[in-house]
Amino acid sequence: MNIGFIGLGIMGKPMAKHVVNSGYNAIVYDLNTEAVAELKQTGAAAAASVEAAAVESDVIILMLPNNAVVRQVVGTIAESAAAGSIVIDMSSTSPVVSREMAGLLQLKGIAMLDAPVSGGEPKAIDGTLAIMVGGDEAVFEKARPVLSTMGKDVTRVGGNGSGSTAKLANQIIVNVNIAAMSEALILGAKAGIDLQQMYQAIRGGLAGSAVLDAKVPMVLERNFKAGGRIDINLKDLNNVMETADALDLELPLTQHVRHVFETLAAEGKQADDHGGIVKYYENLAGVQVGVSS
Repeated sequence: MNIGFIGLGIMGKPMAKHVVNSGYNAIVYDLNTEAVAELKQTGAAAAASVEAAAVESDVIILMLPNNAVVRQVVGTIAESAAAGSIVIDMSSTSPVVSREMAGLLQLKGIAMLDAPVSGGEPKAIDGTLAIMVGGDEAVFEKARPVLSTMGKDVTRVGGNGSGSTAKLANQIIVNVNIAAMSEALILGAKAGIDLQQMYQAIRGGLAGSAVLDAKVPMVLERNFKAGGRIDINLKDLNNVMETADALDLELPLTQHVRHVFETLAAEGKQADDHGGIVKYYENLAGVQVGVSS
């Protein structure tokens, strides 16, 4: 089986490496020629264009930055890929766009799964992502072995668009948790207690979470190197609110965190990790959370 992989960014590059290392014939494409060259060193073939990757592939995986790019690339694939091939969009795409692209590809006899991921760069690197999938069950079963090279938990949620909807729910939980964690750290810092000890005291109780363990150590070390960029998570929350509007649904906590992201992006912090939410609260409180806190 030939696997095309389009999009070799923070997440896509390590994911593509797992596909290659699992023995599949991988054909990769990205505008970043350095990323393509790195994949070639692991045994992948390089495609000169999206069209070239699509023509040669039985399964085409996308890991792209936003809805607009997904639309553009899928439009190209629809005119290039063979009937019977499968497109797996692993980007964080809105459910509306996922269903729209699935319909476009179906007209060409091409199946599509929306299969966004959770776990950030660390789990992309170690191949233990959580992958939530929307699409036809038979297509999902055919694609499952490929998805399993990149993820530990691969779950079909329902039809097209369901995976994207589950990812939006995931992003609400993750980013609202980081905001709550940030407020808690600011409270501790303002009160003058040892934040490392506070973290150890609460992490084993009901407040403990994967988010807490992933982000508190980074914040205390003032490490905001992106595993999940603020601008990418802002894009996800924009997708959440657009979906909520379509459903006539109010999401006040998500709305607030989106405002936090917008403020940080306007301050030039868009490339920071989303643990950088703490900087918004630091500005409000006039304190800084760090190793000496």
